[in-house]
Amino acid sequence: MRANFIITEVLNGLRRNVTMTVAMILTTAITLGMLGSGLLVMQMATKSEQIFFNRVELQIFVNDDVARADPNCENAPCSQLRDELKKEPGVTNVTWVNLEEAYKAAKEAFKNSPEMADAVEPDTMPASFRVKVNDPDKYGEVIDKFAQRRDLGVDGVQDQRKLVNRLFSVLRGARNAAFVLSLILGVVAVLLIANTVQMAAYTRRTEVSIMRLVGATRWYTQLPFLIEAVVAATIGTVLAVVGLLIGKKFFFDEALNDLYGVNILARVTNEDVLFVSPWLLLTGIVLASVTSYVTLRWYVRE
Repeated sequence: MRANFIITEVLNGLRRNVTMTVAMILTTAITLGMLGSGLLVMQMATKSEQIFFNRVELQIFVNDDVARADPNCENAPCSQLRDELKKEPGVTNVTWVNLEEAYKAAKEAFKNSPEMADAVEPDTMPASFRVKVNDPDKYGEVIDKFAQRRDLGVDGVQDQRKLVNRLFSVLRGARNAAFVLSLILGVVAVLLIANTVQMAAYTRRTEVSIMRLVGATRWYTQLPFLIEAVVAATIGTVLAVVGLLIGKKFFFDEALNDLYGVNILARVTNEDVLFVSPWLLLTGIVLASVTSYVTLRWYVRE
């Protein structure tokens, strides 16, 4: 009997305040959609960073005098540099590229640009060590440690950290913007939920007063209002998840398809959306229930 009464009260409340309920659902959906977008961008940044470090190679250039004197890197200082690189924590592979191999690689790289290819001479490209690092935290350490090792014939290091930082600063900026917008909309959602609960309680103040007079507890009279807010938040969460799936298809998949194709950015998948969905649902329920409870305790005295 009590359960039937509460369900009936919830349905009546949603029907009586349909305009405010729809507004609360849409505001919650937009808020959680922005939060979900931030989480997806954060996942993309994390996976993209891993993609980069899985394929990136450091290039430590060796001066021409050492490279010409020891083309096979069999003697010091070339061999000593190679041995020290192999012993460095985080380094998984060290490959020697002599002057001839560097020249051939440059010719191959510019084969579709004849003018650039013709400009490449046998001594244009320096010999180098290509170094694979499996730990992103060690990337900068290896560069900083060997960049100035002139005693081992080091002539310079290709440092791609600025490129990496620029790429991921864009992703971090997009994520932070989504979080800021979701925070602003979250405040709007809290105010809207509080206002909706107040209005619903006001329109049923006579019923609530009668129930309290016949012995109903405060919790029993307030429970329908809490459930109404949670139902609206749940519907809003479903709409947010649907919106993220649509956004994935028409924004992430379409707008970023070229970057996906060259394996610069990690692809956002349906599994990623489903992964963040429970967190959005939990956030929506907590937001609605806590706001409703505080509002009822603060404003409703019947």
